[in-house]
Amino acid sequence: MVIKRPSDVLPSEITPKEVYLRRREFLKAALALGLGEAVAVRAAESRGARLPEVRRSPLSTSEPPTSYKDITRYNNFYEFGTDKSDPAERAHLLKTRPWTVTVEGLVRRPRVYDIDELLKLAPLEERVYRLRCVEAWSMVVPWIGYSLSELIRQVEPLGSAKYVEFTTLLRPAEMPGQRLPILAWPYVEGLRLDEALHPLTLLCVGLYGEVLPNQNGAPVRIVVPWKYGFKSGKSIVKIRFTESQPRTSWNLAAPHEYGFYANVNPTVDHPRWSQAKERRIGEGFFAPKRDTLMFNGYAEQVAHLYAGMDLRRYF
Repeated sequence: MVIKRPSDVLPSEITPKEVYLRRREFLKAALALGLGEAVAVRAAESRGARLPEVRRSPLSTSEPPTSYKDITRYNNFYEFGTDKSDPAERAHLLKTRPWTVTVEGLVRRPRVYDIDELLKLAPLEERVYRLRCVEAWSMVVPWIGYSLSELIRQVEPLGSAKYVEFTTLLRPAEMPGQRLPILAWPYVEGLRLDEALHPLTLLCVGLYGEVLPNQNGAPVRIVVPWKYGFKSGKSIVKIRFTESQPRTSWNLAAPHEYGFYANVNPTVDHPRWSQAKERRIGEGFFAPKRDTLMFNGYAEQVAHLYAGMDLRRYF
């Protein structure tokens, strides 16, 4: 099938991704029209809108990406539930249009960005990054976006700004996990300003050349590839620049398990399991585990950020 993709059409003007992900609605409607079940299932699993003019980034790893199916069906996104399958099953509820991101705090030029403004703020790149989660599993994901520093420079942080805080959408009607006292909602994460300015830190709007699926953090998220996955906030609605270290969700919930820095470190175990090895999703449960790489394999690029720090204390 040939799909026309006019370059002058904004991604937000194409059918929103959440429509593609409403599996139950697609299935019911298709069956009501007398279509076969196989046809209905194919329609329900249609992929999202393509992002135009995406270039490959030299910052990408050469490892083969994990399959789209595994990336979009095996997720941590507690706003939709604690099981890995919950986000894919429930995220169709999330409305991602209209969407704005407020940038505030210690900046000279605070402002509110519409999602389409963010999509056009800088050239989009495909960044194939390793993703390592604290539960000792990993993926390789072809994210789409640009360095967060592009946005940071526009708002001009003040000299007193030392940290950047990211806040996720709070909408329990669409995010059923927020109806449970799993964490103190909304979800909050944060970085030191120098970490946020690092070229690897990604303002992410897509994956596999398409707009982000809801279950992966649509419509905009952060990706910090040398840190455990919980540091990369999803479905961001506010970015705030502060002088003091943000009080982040997992660090508040279990400070002995989830440090503020959360750098991937095979020598610092989680209290309940080792971090020395990892299982690569898609390789099969019985495949040999891989050695966990310091800073998730990005040590050459980021180790200098932590020179002189005790990484067992600042874990």
